[in-house]
Amino acid sequence: MRALPLAYFFLLLSLSLPVRSVPPEELPDFALLDTQGHRHEIRRADGQAVVIIFSTVGCPIIRQSIAKIKALQKKFESKGIAFWLVDPSPDDRAALEKEIQEFHIDPVPVLLDETQAVARLLGVTRTAEAIAISTHDWRIFYRGALDDQLSEGAQKPAATETFLENALNDFLAGKPITKASTTAHGCLITFDSAWGNHSYRKEVAPLIQSKCATCHSPGNIGPFAFSSHQKIKTRADMIREVVLTQRMPPWSADPHYGKFSNDCSLSKPETQTLLAWLDAGAVRDDGADPLSELPPPTPDWPLGPPDLVVRLPQPQEIPPTGVLDYRYVTVDSPFTNQTWVAGVMVRPQNRRVVHHVILRVQYPGQKNPMGREDAFLVGWAPGSAPALFPKETAKWIGPGAKFQFELHYNTSGKPETDQSEIGLYLAKSPPRYVLETRGAFNKGFEVSPGQARSDTVAIYGFKKESILFSLAPHMHLRGSWFRYEALYPNGGREVLLSVPNYDFNWQTTYQFEHPKKVPAGTWILCTGGFDNSTRNPHNPGPENRVRWGDQSFDEMFIGFMNVADTIKPDFTAHTRTR
Repeated sequence: MRALPLAYFFLLLSLSLPVRSVPPEELPDFALLDTQGHRHEIRRADGQAVVIIFSTVGCPIIRQSIAKIKALQKKFESKGIAFWLVDPSPDDRAALEKEIQEFHIDPVPVLLDETQAVARLLGVTRTAEAIAISTHDWRIFYRGALDDQLSEGAQKPAATETFLENALNDFLAGKPITKASTTAHGCLITFDSAWGNHSYRKEVAPLIQSKCATCHSPGNIGPFAFSSHQKIKTRADMIREVVLTQRMPPWSADPHYGKFSNDCSLSKPETQTLLAWLDAGAVRDDGADPLSELPPPTPDWPLGPPDLVVRLPQPQEIPPTGVLDYRYVTVDSPFTNQTWVAGVMVRPQNRRVVHHVILRVQYPGQKNPMGREDAFLVGWAPGSAPALFPKETAKWIGPGAKFQFELHYNTSGKPETDQSEIGLYLAKSPPRYVLETRGAFNKGFEVSPGQARSDTVAIYGFKKESILFSLAPHMHLRGSWFRYEALYPNGGREVLLSVPNYDFNWQTTYQFEHPKKVPAGTWILCTGGFDNSTRNPHNPGPENRVRWGDQSFDEMFIGFMNVADTIKPDFTAHTRTR
């Protein structure tokens, strides 16, 4: 044994290790962001298969394998095979970007598995493990090493067996995979301690109550109520998938840009806690079930009784099934003079079906319904927390105004009705700042039939120093991604919000944790893209050419912003009137 070179000793030892079998079960869906902030979802991947190769910054086996991976990508991408590198380490984007540039990893995308959930799902313990997944049946048809050249502490002059390439050739030829599993050699992955055991009563149930039960409770829009441990356990696989794809909780912002006070997403430790508990069998510890304890009833008006209530004049009839277009209902404003409003709250009458409500202020003779005088007053969607407008701000409502309700309903499987209300809270005195909802618009775009990525831009310029309170991107069913950037007069540039997976079903307003002051001369650049292809599951008609329009089967591109100029306006003409 002493006569053998150390490298060959390790090679012989590795050959004696057990080889894992390929799991036959269908993989659940999952999604990750890459270092550029683009979203990759396994079940929306193009082509016939996806090859995932796990990597970490500094791993020598990965570094020496980059040229091979790029050569395989070049050989197989025209045959419908996609290659993703996935990093399950806590490295930040700056470290990854440096590694990408230094070792010329482009054009292979590097995805961030920051919670380590995908590595855990696939049972990966070392880097350089390749996992090939068929997009036909979502099953793994190969897992293991790229080839037999590299192993821990050892390197052969050249590979004698090209395991992954052979498996891909067999797959494309429709043959049984000659060698479907081999032993991967790479750097050990250190998993966070959060993947240990967790208490249902002390950790998981409080997490469900704070992040899920707002919608998944009796009478709310969630299709089932998380009202007991058994309700959670019987849906464990579905909960795991919606967490892995980041569909739930419904928060689409990239966490690497901006801090938002209404962020309802699961943090990294919360994600790990929930998934680890589910993976361990969703065990309930002894004691009373916290989810079975009914919470105190929520008051009709959590902000207190409003000064005025505006109600839909007639109940809205909602059919049992189908996808419903937006509805618009206009009522007279209760104000006859100029009025300052310090807050507005939506009270949905039927939370089972109300998806969102938006209230705008319009004026007679207004030709452009999206013009400056069409004031966005309030928006509500499930999970929205009631709150007054930011401190020292209020919105102005002029005489002769009309209120327009924009109503979006989901169906519940049976006929429903709704007669929602709006509560208005009036300011006691003119505010220091006039709060306005403004927008960057682009009405001149055009999306070709079947086009998978059609990008567009819109821009808004600040003539005065202003305070930026929140952002609300708006597109329709073909909307794919949206980003706000501030272009400062000194030449600086900052990403304020990135939404890699825009979802028309959740009209989210992203409220800054700390309002942002922007100097005069700042431009807000909004960029985004539409997906008019068949792979977009929301697409109402990929065969159609799409332009600006009011209906959901048309499109819009608007970057809404809640802002206030810092210069104090003249309030002498404004009075508080009911």
